[in-house]
Amino acid sequence: MPDLLPMLATPGTHVPLGEEWCHEVKWDGVRALGFVEGGTVTLTSRNGNRITPAWPELQTPPPGVRDLVVDGEIIALNERGVPDFRVIADRMHVRKPATVARLAASIPATYMVFDLLRLDGEDLCPLPLHERRRRLAGLDLAAAGWQVPAEYDDGPMLHDATRAQGLEGIVSKRRDSAYRPGERSHHWLKLAHRHRGSYVIGGWRPQIGTSERLAAVLVGEPTADGLHYRGRVGSGIGPKQSRALAELLAPLTRTANPFVGEVPREDAAGTTWVEPVVVIDVDTHGVGYERLRQPSYQGVRTDLTAEDL
Repeated sequence: MPDLLPMLATPGTHVPLGEEWCHEVKWDGVRALGFVEGGTVTLTSRNGNRITPAWPELQTPPPGVRDLVVDGEIIALNERGVPDFRVIADRMHVRKPATVARLAASIPATYMVFDLLRLDGEDLCPLPLHERRRRLAGLDLAAAGWQVPAEYDDGPMLHDATRAQGLEGIVSKRRDSAYRPGERSHHWLKLAHRHRGSYVIGGWRPQIGTSERLAAVLVGEPTADGLHYRGRVGSGIGPKQSRALAELLAPLTRTANPFVGEVPREDAAGTTWVEPVVVIDVDTHGVGYERLRQPSYQGVRTDLTAEDL
């Protein structure tokens, strides 16, 4: 059962209206399925990788639950009290027990559980969402450090409220939708406020006057024709991020430019090319432009691959 993959939402263009839809907050965190079997909690990522060791504070099973599978998002709050992926990005790939314990104490995480897929041996995926949510609401998950977020009838209201509060957006779901593991469905629609996207690193540039200190990365968007160049990202890469990225990219060095088409000379000059396998999140101002506008590095997505994009 831990090989199960989560159901995915389709990007939406507007908030759907009607009683057949319910609406939830879109959390800016790490998607994770949670399995409880024999008193043990197992957490798996969007790609099916086991990520349990990184989240010790979420490993206490809910009281009285013997067999359970849930879907949700692992989140942590930034200095403004808003869920922010950047806050937990450093925790995703840490496995040393001492470091994990320190990060768990300084950056506590919460598991926002929004769906129930199995309970006491019964497969609930074929049931409509409203029935799965009803059964989920009847469980005591708080003792495990898990929370069940609210759902709302008024989508436009929630959309406006989450924008005003600086949250990532909303997800609208049909109340009669079954849970289809590993599928991207139009029965779930995601509407994000931030212009954030995931891109693949194809090269890096050093700080002026140095040859080793990584100052910026060149990123692209996978297309049917290859990796399309989208721009250079330097904002958001401080000393700590620079060291981590340099270490991650060092074994991936290659001689040839991995991008299709032309990379501007001013960007290509001095660039070290790398195999296009590392995915990062980037915030930008505006969408629909050939080059990313005022891009800002947000963190490495170890839960995504270039093929996922």
